[in-house]
Amino acid sequence: MAETAKALATDFPVYAPDFPGHGDSENPPRVLDAPGLAGYVADWMGSNGISRAHLLGNSFGCQVIAELAVRHPELVDRIVLQGPTVDPSAHGPPQLARWFLNSVREGMTQPNATFGQWGKAGPRVFVRTLLSMDRHRIEQALPQIQAPALVVRGSRDPIVPQRWAEEAARLLPDGRLEVIDGETHTIVLSAPQRLAQVVLPFLGPET
Repeated sequence: MAETAKALATDFPVYAPDFPGHGDSENPPRVLDAPGLAGYVADWMGSNGISRAHLLGNSFGCQVIAELAVRHPELVDRIVLQGPTVDPSAHGPPQLARWFLNSVREGMTQPNATFGQWGKAGPRVFVRTLLSMDRHRIEQALPQIQAPALVVRGSRDPIVPQRWAEEAARLLPDGRLEVIDGETHTIVLSAPQRLAQVVLPFLGPET
């Protein structure tokens, strides 16, 4: 996410906290699910004096943002859901198959970014995060989100097919969709500048 943060920081102050057990954070005693991580982000914002913010997430991060927007709408200005998981028609083995296909596609061009982040988290966090991601039903949260929302999909993303991206945008009361041609699932890593080009106009000028 660092390069995406840099691309967005030309127009906004940007913060990129690590979830517990991810990045450079310590391994938690209990791996948090999407609602638990939403609570963590809310607490982190409060501890850092951030009363309201735009939020951008990729993949499972979209599920966390969706929960935060439902549970703490006062903290949320606009949201960007880049590659929102999980397609309701692809829980369980189909999701794993899509994830594997995307890993092959992305691993050809960015193996360290694609696999290194999960290797750093370790097998315990990796497996339990995948399980909580699969159990969560983002389609139930999306209709409750009142914040303006942008869904962003890569045209070659097998995890978030066009049909699901369009459905996710429709489920949002104030949602819209942008597709970035040629990209796969993790645009925050593969094409941060292209992502910023569609995100910044949606966020508008800093207020």
